[in-house]
Amino acid sequence: MTQDAGTARQRLSVADLEAWVRRSAELITEHAEELTDLDAAIGDADHGANMKRGLAAAVDTVGAGGFTAADALLKKVGTTLVSTVGGASGPLYGTFFLRTGSALAGQAGSDGLDAQALADGLEAGVGGIAARGRATAGEKTMLDAWRPALEALRAHPGDLAAGVAAAARAAAAGRDATKPMVATKGRASYLGERSVGHIDPGAASTALILAALDDVVAGRTA
Repeated sequence: MTQDAGTARQRLSVADLEAWVRRSAELITEHAEELTDLDAAIGDADHGANMKRGLAAAVDTVGAGGFTAADALLKKVGTTLVSTVGGASGPLYGTFFLRTGSALAGQAGSDGLDAQALADGLEAGVGGIAARGRATAGEKTMLDAWRPALEALRAHPGDLAAGVAAAARAAAAGRDATKPMVATKGRASYLGERSVGHIDPGAASTALILAALDDVVAGRTA
C-alpha cells in the first residue's frame, strides 16, 4: 500500500521498504564524511565510505529486483551489505537485514506491515546484531541506538507513524549517549578510557537509518 508523499503511513508496503533503502542511502551519503570523522577518532576511519558504498549497492539491488515480499527484499539487502561493506559494519548490518527479513517471511503482502509486525522484525534484526557482535547495550556500539529505538517502537503498537517517529528520536538520543561511554567492544575498545568523548560511528549510522525510516513513514519522501 504505497501512499503519496505527505501522507503518514500506518502500514508499510514492499514499495515503502524499497523507499527506506533509498532514503537510507541518501542520508548516509550526505553524512558520509561525518561518519568517517567519527570513525577516525576511535576506529579505522572508513565507516562513512563503507556504508555509502554498501547502501548504494543495496539501492541498485532493490531497484533491479522486482520484489513482491518484504522478506525477500530485506534478505537481499542483507546479503548485499555483507558482500560490499567492509570492516565490522558489513556483517553486522547484513545480519540485521537478514534476520529482519527472515522474521517477516510471509508478511507485507497486499496489506503491508503494521507497527507490531515491524517491531517483531526489527527485534529479530537487533538480536542478530547482538549475537553477531557478542555485544549488549552500554558497550558503546550501534546497539546503544538500536535498543532504545526498538523499545520506543514497541511503546506504540497501534500507531506505526508515532512509533517510528519515537524510534528515530530514541536512536538519536542513544547515539548521543555513546559519547561519555567507555568502549568495550571492537577496535574502539583498544583505546579504553580514551574512547570517552567520542560518539560511536555505528550508533550514528543507525540513527540515520532510523531517521530514513521515519521520513518514509511520515510521507516526507516521494
